[in-house]
Amino acid sequence: MGHDIRVLTEAELRAAVRLDPATVDVVERAFTALAKGGVIMPPIMSMDLEAVNGEVDVKTAFIPGFDHFALKVSTGFFGNAKLGLPSLGGLMVLLSAQTGAVVAVFLDNGYLTDLRTAAAGAVAARHLAPATVDTAGVIGTGLQARLQMKAAHLVRPFTRCLVWGRDRDKAQACADELSLDLGIEALAVPEAEQAVAESQLVVTTTPAREPVLRAEWLHPGLHVTAMGSDAEAKNEIAPEALRHADAYICDRVDQCRALGELRSALEAGQWKNDDRPVELGEVISGAAPGRRGSDDITIADLTGTGAQDTAIASHVFGALEGSDTGTVIRA
Repeated sequence: MGHDIRVLTEAELRAAVRLDPATVDVVERAFTALAKGGVIMPPIMSMDLEAVNGEVDVKTAFIPGFDHFALKVSTGFFGNAKLGLPSLGGLMVLLSAQTGAVVAVFLDNGYLTDLRTAAAGAVAARHLAPATVDTAGVIGTGLQARLQMKAAHLVRPFTRCLVWGRDRDKAQACADELSLDLGIEALAVPEAEQAVAESQLVVTTTPAREPVLRAEWLHPGLHVTAMGSDAEAKNEIAPEALRHADAYICDRVDQCRALGELRSALEAGQWKNDDRPVELGEVISGAAPGRRGSDDITIADLTGTGAQDTAIASHVFGALEGSDTGTVIRA
C-alpha cells in the first residue's frame, strides 16, 4: 500500500508560513529540546566545491516528542549570479518519526532555512538581550541582515536601527527596507564601530573570514548575536571578545567548536579547550545563567542546527493540516 506525499513549491511555502511569533516559538522549542537531551543530531555533512565556487550542507535531527524529522539540503553556488540564477538553493524532506516514511517534500530553495535562522536570532535576543533595546545594529546587508532585524524587532521592539556593510549603497538599501517594513528610523553608518557603540543589540550576518567586530568595541549592556560563521574558514567576532563577555552562549557546543566563533577563539588561544560554554537551550530552560544584569555583555554564537530544520519543517506541516495547498502524490 502506498501513502500520500505532499510537495510544496517555494511560492506555496511563502504563502503558508512567514516570520512571526509562532515561528520564533517553534524554533525555541528546538533549543529547549536540545538542552533536555535525547535529540539525535549528527554532525553537519559539508562539501566545499572550490572548483565550481559552491558549497553543500546536509543537516538533520530527530527530536523526541516530534511526530516528524527533517532532512535538509542547502546549496550555495556563488557563480550563479553571472548566469542570472539564484546563489542559494535546496530542499527539505519531512519523514515520519514512527515509520520513516516520506510525508512531505518542501522545494523551498532555502526559504525555510532563512526563516528558522532569523527565528533563532530572535530566540537569542529574547533570552540574552537587555530588557529594553532602543537601538539595534546589524553588520551585513544581505537577506539575513534584514530578516535578523525583523525577527529581533518581534521580541525587542527597538525604534532605531543602524546598518553597516562594505558596500554603502547596499547598506542604504537595507536600511531603507527596514525603515519601511518596521516603521522605524534606520540609517546606514560609515563605520561598523559606530553601529556597535550606539546599539544594545547587534547581529553579525556576514561570510567574513576576518573579524568584523573588535573586542574593544564591546560595552556594558550589549548583546551580540553572531550567525555568519557556519564553516571552518569563517570568523566574524575577534577571538578575544569571547573572553571579555560576561556570558558566551552556543547554539550547539560541538558545532561551535568546529564551525563557529568558538573555533577561532580556541585556535587563537583565547578560550580553554576544557572550558565548556553554555548552550542557548540551557539558558532558555533555566539550567544555566545567561544575562545576569542590564550591564552584562553577552554573545550568542549561532551555527544553525538540524533541530531547527526539523522544528520549522514540522511547523509548516502542521500549518498545512486541513488545507489542500501543494501537490499530493501517491508513493
